[in-house]
Amino acid sequence: MKYCLVIPCYNEAKRLGLSQFTDFLNKYPQIDFLFVNDGSKDNTAELLADFKAKWTGRISLLNLAKNSGKAEAVRQGMLAVKGQYAYVGFWDADLAVPLSELLRMQAVLNNKPHLYCLLASRVKLLGYEIIRKLGRHYLGRVFATAASLLLQMPVYDTQCGAKIFKTELIPVLFAEKFQTRWIFDVEILLRFKRWYLQKRIDSADKIENYINEMPLLSWQDVAGSKVKPVHFFLAFWDFVILWPQKKK
Repeated sequence: MKYCLVIPCYNEAKRLGLSQFTDFLNKYPQIDFLFVNDGSKDNTAELLADFKAKWTGRISLLNLAKNSGKAEAVRQGMLAVKGQYAYVGFWDADLAVPLSELLRMQAVLNNKPHLYCLLASRVKLLGYEIIRKLGRHYLGRVFATAASLLLQMPVYDTQCGAKIFKTELIPVLFAEKFQTRWIFDVEILLRFKRWYLQKRIDSADKIENYINEMPLLSWQDVAGSKVKPVHFFLAFWDFVILWPQKKK
């Protein structure tokens, strides 16, 4: 089955691990990438244009004239994917989630073809290499609790930057602009739940039949992240926007 990953990029010239993408492209012909240059002010656009030229047919590039933020860059990228892909996802450009984890996500989806969405989740367990600053971890747990209350779903990690969807679900989740800036991942899941409630056959048809989380074996903070601790607090204002929608 063919997969395409959307990679949003804003001023990523110093962090883009194009050699890692190259290795992956060489080994796995069933996986393509669409990079979204979100109005970068450095030479990200030039780097991506050169990379696309080396991988005609495997790499696509969408250039946004103005910086619109990660939420809109992801949305535009997901809608721009063309081709016969069974699954489309998005992945953070810094590769905090290694591309090797995509292979594990593929295995889950192959074993559970009924799933429409698979989320990567940063769960620190014995034998797992999840390297995260302690402060961010605890802020993340507070945030995750708020997200679970809003969604009324036992989701552990809404904010990990690796998510995969069945292609048929892309218009449902990404056609409309997001109302939020910092928690668009939560907004995606809210839209997903609305879709599930319309699709559900009966009360025994659980949401877990449509969406799962997969604990990552490896994840680590990458220097230069544009997400700062203050953004965790700004994100809670976005909950005020979404809260009235939870019963719709």
